[in-house]
Amino acid sequence: MTVLLVTQGGLQGDAIADPRPTIAQAKARLAKLEDKADQAVERYNEANESWKKKRKKYQELNADFKRQQERVLAMRSSIVGLAVTAYQGADALAMPGIAGGGDPLMTLNGLATLSQISKVRSEAMSGYEAEVKDLGARRDRAKTAFEEAADDREKFRKKRDEVEKLVTEQERLLRRLGTYNAGNTNSTGLKYTGPASGNARTALQFAYSQIGKPYRYGGTGPGVWDCSGLTQAAWRAAGVELPRTTTQQWAWGANRRVSMDDLQPGDLLFSNGLGHVGVYAGDGKMVHAPRTGDVVKVVTLSSYGMGRFVGAVRP
Repeated sequence: MTVLLVTQGGLQGDAIADPRPTIAQAKARLAKLEDKADQAVERYNEANESWKKKRKKYQELNADFKRQQERVLAMRSSIVGLAVTAYQGADALAMPGIAGGGDPLMTLNGLATLSQISKVRSEAMSGYEAEVKDLGARRDRAKTAFEEAADDREKFRKKRDEVEKLVTEQERLLRRLGTYNAGNTNSTGLKYTGPASGNARTALQFAYSQIGKPYRYGGTGPGVWDCSGLTQAAWRAAGVELPRTTTQQWAWGANRRVSMDDLQPGDLLFSNGLGHVGVYAGDGKMVHAPRTGDVVKVVTLSSYGMGRFVGAVRP
């Protein structure tokens, strides 16, 4: 918005720009953006996971379709050979649809009358007909999977654009406040010396070794992380395979929920709205990948805000 001054002589001078936000205003805006960005990143991760699964399904079905297509084309050649043998002395290949131009369905139509030639040829014909029908079904499944993958990819792009806008504003505010931390993708982190044992200790040792590396939405390492990417990798190092997103990790732990009054090192801590997750390190601390413009770090639960947690899961 701009303001123009009007004098007796008309418009005066250049447009006067709105003042920059105060530090307090920037901090307030940043606090609102943090939760909003957490939710947007979660939607982005879910869309990305869905797209990858749909794409993989299509690739597998399409490869299966192509293998079956090669099998059917080989059977077609065999059936044509039988027709030629049956019509020795006649121009069987001149019959419409028998040579078929490589299309199994056209060949099947052209050979319909030949299925009565003999029992052997009839059986071959029936087998070919069944294979062609199966081929069509596989083709349809591959086509449906492709369309689903294309739809999910478009959803993913929209979610990515949504996150990018929030990230840009977050970075602007953080630089305005002088608190933007680019981090170090080659950070060697810190050594975990807390009370955890067993596989929880292994998970925390991994998470601590990532301290100092930058947060990046969608990050799954090794140089950048988002919150659920870090928790997934930490527990994978301990031999436990968690799902990718925060929402999925919470659902995975439906039968593993623990009270916030009974936390043990290694437990996963989830924020309200399930936009964020970290790993309890013991002694009232949590290691996590917090947000854009920050790095993997250890914070106290009190500084993060106990009221911000919805619950905990013990892998």
